[in-house]
Formats: sequence, structure tokens, C-alpha cells
Amino acid sequence: MTTLAAILRAAEHGTFPPPDLTVSVVPAPSARESGVVAFTGHNVIAADVTAEWVAEHVPSDDPGVPMSPPFLVALAEHTGQRVGATDAMFLAPAITDPTERAAATADLTELHDLDHPRATRARRHRDDVRVYVDAHEGLVVIGRGLADRLECAIEVPPAARRQGHGRRLAMAARALVPATASIWAQITPGNAASLRTFLAAGYKPVGSEALLIK
Repeated sequence: MTTLAAILRAAEHGTFPPPDLTVSVVPAPSARESGVVAFTGHNVIAADVTAEWVAEHVPSDDPGVPMSPPFLVALAEHTGQRVGATDAMFLAPAITDPTERAAATADLTELHDLDHPRATRARRHRDDVRVYVDAHEGLVVIGRGLADRLECAIEVPPAARRQGHGRRLAMAARALVPATASIWAQITPGNAASLRTFLAAGYKPVGSEALLIK
């Protein structure tokens, strides 16, 4: 049986579901979360529902339904969850050159205080969370999130914004994962500054996701 993890791993290597305007139904990736992942011309419903239930709620002639609020609410009610964030998905390969990896992370120190608010928040949605801080008190968070993929988030203090630090932190995230890996970032579409930052750091938009959480 196809899983969301397998679909996301394929995407990391440039292979996406066919843009045939259909819907794939796969099991929820974990007890913590489920949801809908949308690629070009293809939606993946990753939840503990049957294909028959999906067929009853998704008209075959309207491929936009799986990401619509009414469908997400119905899915949340059916699975006993609540609708969380709806984000654009960005993906980038790891930086592989040893010199570039070292330069990208030179200003970072790993934060071992797991009670730090950012670490606490990240652990609600990710496993194996690591947090790094720079001289400007900017943060890079790395962890395993949806379907065990490697995900990152960054945070730039207000006083340090508009100076290129966000792009530097997003680049650093690409150097903090194994050289053979890829790194994902989820960004709310309204956060234009963050979208520009990750684009400038070499991340590419590959789809969107709507998560359901407990």
C-alpha cells in the first residue's frame, strides 16, 4: 500500500503524483496528525478514511474540494481531530560541499535547553527536535515532522529583520541535515516575507498541505 511517507520521499527525488486531477487516499502517517497534501493536479488524503467516504465528499469534477474548508471540517469531524494550519510546502536539497556546509553553520550554536519556548512548541509537532541559535538570537529548528520528513523553521528577532539574516538561517538549515537528505519548510501563504526568504535560499514550492491534529 502506498503511504504518504513514500510519496514525500519520491517528491524529494523529483517524482510527483501524476497531474491527472485525481485523489489518492492513504493511511494517516501517525496518530498525531493526518491531513491533505496537494500537488499539481493531484490531491493526497492521508487519513484513516475509506475511499468510499472520500468519494461521497469529493465530486470527481472539482479537484479543489479536498483543500476546501468544508471538506477539511468534515474530515476533521470524521477522524475526531481539528483543522490545523494550511501551508505552502517548500523543499530544498542539503548543501553538500563541506566548505559551504561549514560556512553556513559557522555562526550557529546548538541550544540544549529543551525547555526553551521554541523547542517546546516544535516538539508538539515534530520528533528529534534540534534548535540552533545565532549571534542575533535568530533560531533554526530542525526536526522530523509529517510522515517522518525532515522539516525546518526559522525565527528572526524583530531588531534583526530586513538584514538578510532570514535567508542565512534558511540556508543554514540546508547544511544542518545529512548531505544526502532534503529539507522541507511549511509557510503560510500570507507570510510574503518568509516566502521570499526561502525562495532566495534555494527552496522550491512543491505543493500545499492542510494538517489535522488532535
